[in-house]
Amino acid sequence: MTISKTFETTIMRDGSMCSIPLTFDPKSVFGKARVPVKVTLNGYTCRSTICAMGGQPWIPLRRSNREAAGLEGDETLEVRVELDTGEREVKPPAAFIKALKAAPPAWQGSQELSFTYQREYVEALAGAKKPETRARRRESAVEAVRRRPERKRGRFARP
Repeated sequence: MTISKTFETTIMRDGSMCSIPLTFDPKSVFGKARVPVKVTLNGYTCRSTICAMGGQPWIPLRRSNREAAGLEGDETLEVRVELDTGEREVKPPAAFIKALKAAPPAWQGSQELSFTYQREYVEALAGAKKPETRARRRESAVEAVRRRPERKRGRFARP
């Protein structure tokens, strides 16, 4: 049985930042406030996590997802939120894996990154158009991972 909730809300936009305010208590639907979900808006489905940092719970809406759903960021629309029980895994480029393994503390650190951080590093590398930009971002990411104390555990996909 799929646990989900459909509701109507107005997307909140503050400059380039957007969020989806929830009109219900996620604890009563999903059993806890911060939970991974699949969000469907305007026929487009993406993955996210409900945030509850004091006040009303909300879901961050990344620009790439907002644009893929054909939204400006101020619409009132029906939203479906469904518990996401699927494995969250990111497949990093081979060059990034090689660079992480060349710095053992970074490789160890990469195995402890949350899904969100994994995705952000990989997307930053994928978004680089020039090889030198990719190389600079890769070096920067390896150094950041090497120095990063991370509490949540995740796993990069194995090559």
